[in-house]
Amino acid sequence: MTDGGVAGSGAGEQGDPAAALTPRAQAKVQRRIEILVAAARLMARRGFHGVRLDDIGAEVGISGPGMYRYFSSKEDVLAEMLLDISLRLRDGGRAAVERGGEPAEILDALLAVHVDFVATEPDLISVQFRDLGALPAGPRHEVRRLQREYAEMWVDALARLRPDLGTTDARAHVHAVFGLLNASPRLPAMAEDELRRVLTVMASAALRA
Repeated sequence: MTDGGVAGSGAGEQGDPAAALTPRAQAKVQRRIEILVAAARLMARRGFHGVRLDDIGAEVGISGPGMYRYFSSKEDVLAEMLLDISLRLRDGGRAAVERGGEPAEILDALLAVHVDFVATEPDLISVQFRDLGALPAGPRHEVRRLQREYAEMWVDALARLRPDLGTTDARAHVHAVFGLLNASPRLPAMAEDELRRVLTVMASAALRA
């Protein structure tokens, strides 16, 4: 999940609707992705309320009025950003579950999905953690719904791996592990491979504690 993935990075791949767009439309899609990446970077640094739509435009060389060709408001930017990452996590989790295997294998696959996210999208983690409440009610409720759906995949896998826990305790373990993983932007700087290793070891141990 690289920076380009903020708004869906599959343009041009087989079966992707973006592949059928005109060059002009594809350029607009790419521009929106650049805006979302810049917005995540600024909001992670300053917070949602410390960033104006003009500030985001300046990061990508678009004048204030020009931004309205892409987004109607900074709330619109935030909504697309957080809905997109929530969908990608949910879909990544669903794919991990659908590949099947023993509960431990499914849980490890889910963990790999989340570690990939936190290792490559630290700005989005910070924004999601701090600024979800700034979303209008409609998109905020949809983000929450997607997050619950994703979390319950983990709960189901952990409850099957450890029936001694029960659903309530399994859910508590899962959300505690999410807190551990999503704190990664506040960890000391380290190489990505080392960050992945540390997070995977710590989260796996916490799930099985």
